[in-house]
Amino acid sequence: MKFPGQRKSKHYFPVTTRDPLLKQLNHQANTVRTYICGIDQTLVDIEAKVGDELIKRYGLPKGNSTLIDDEKAERLYQELKAHDLICDEFAGGTIGNTVHNYSILADDRSVLFGVMSKNIEVGSYSYRYLCDTSSKVDLNFLQPVEGSMGRCFTLISECGERTFAISKGVMDKLSPEYINKEMIQNSSALVLTAYLMRASKEDRMTESAMAAIEYAKAADVPVILTLGTKFLIAEDPKWWQDFIKENVTILAMNEDEGEALTGHADPLLASDAALEWCDMVLTTAGPVGLYTGGYTEDAEKRETRHTLLPGAIPEFNRYEFSRPKRKQDCEKPIKVFAHISPYMGGPEKIRNTNGAGDGALAALLHDLSANVYHKENVPGSSKHDTNGLCYSSFSQICKYANRVAFEVLAQHSPRLSRALPEREDSLEESYWER
Repeated sequence: MKFPGQRKSKHYFPVTTRDPLLKQLNHQANTVRTYICGIDQTLVDIEAKVGDELIKRYGLPKGNSTLIDDEKAERLYQELKAHDLICDEFAGGTIGNTVHNYSILADDRSVLFGVMSKNIEVGSYSYRYLCDTSSKVDLNFLQPVEGSMGRCFTLISECGERTFAISKGVMDKLSPEYINKEMIQNSSALVLTAYLMRASKEDRMTESAMAAIEYAKAADVPVILTLGTKFLIAEDPKWWQDFIKENVTILAMNEDEGEALTGHADPLLASDAALEWCDMVLTTAGPVGLYTGGYTEDAEKRETRHTLLPGAIPEFNRYEFSRPKRKQDCEKPIKVFAHISPYMGGPEKIRNTNGAGDGALAALLHDLSANVYHKENVPGSSKHDTNGLCYSSFSQICKYANRVAFEVLAQHSPRLSRALPEREDSLEESYWER
């Protein structure tokens, strides 16, 4: 486990290098490994720049996400290819991106549940998916199926608007029998997307996702949900509110999804409302930056040393140096919020907005998993006298998530090809010597 975030102070990671005297008191022959699990609709992203005429001709609502059949998908793909309109093709899927980025950041294992074409040819979509996925992502639990995996077309209009056309293929064919109960219950977290809850009845993806959620809840494993798209949430906000209240520990969303879920356009107020249904929320807000919110014990709150920020909730970041906790683990819970503006003002050129939220969520998952890792391997640490949900403070998680999102925005692919730099070029050498 590579420790999360950029820090000046020394941390004893890996734990085998900690103080040799303490090591004698708490001897452990083998380091306990941690990992996260994710369930996804395995698909390949195909990005193309097109005119509005093509979008209309294929009957796609501009700016929306639409399911199309395999025949229409093939016609669209061939037309894009014939006119040389395709910019990029790469492995996609919200959770696939998230667990890949987690493994790159943590330099450690993650497990992906989903489907994969039984027969894979060199150069096929399935082949491309495997090539673009980190070797640290355990794909041994994928269900082999007959047929083509999913395709997601991202059609970029001249005005920059993105229209999504999704061809399901076999991506929703995951059966509950391929959800490994032991693997989920021994993990640090289970991460899912809202799309899984809306699979058609003849497919079993929703049934599989619910089985995984029940396994996780039975073992007190945190369940993390990312909302995916505002249009899906807007269809029935009350259903989603009840679902989150019943099943979800941490919620990840952007400002549009937050408004669809809560009715609040302000991302801070949306985060505040969402905390009535879950224990922690990560809200990305485009050029405004991102927010984290959650609970901490009143007696353990820590005041920030940063400037107190104005907003719909005055001085909302006062206790951002506190660590997140589950509400049920607090005797006197208080809500805590943190915010950070885009790192370095954002990239000089934004090459890709797909996946920035997935990158931010991967950073949060890394911090959560590091907390479990540290607790298992340094059980006597005062860090774990209280039952924290994450290792770092709300403020530190904001910084880390923000930095990872920047890295994704500055590249074409939603998947990181390398971890963050050991030392930031933007900081003077003297910073690291202090």
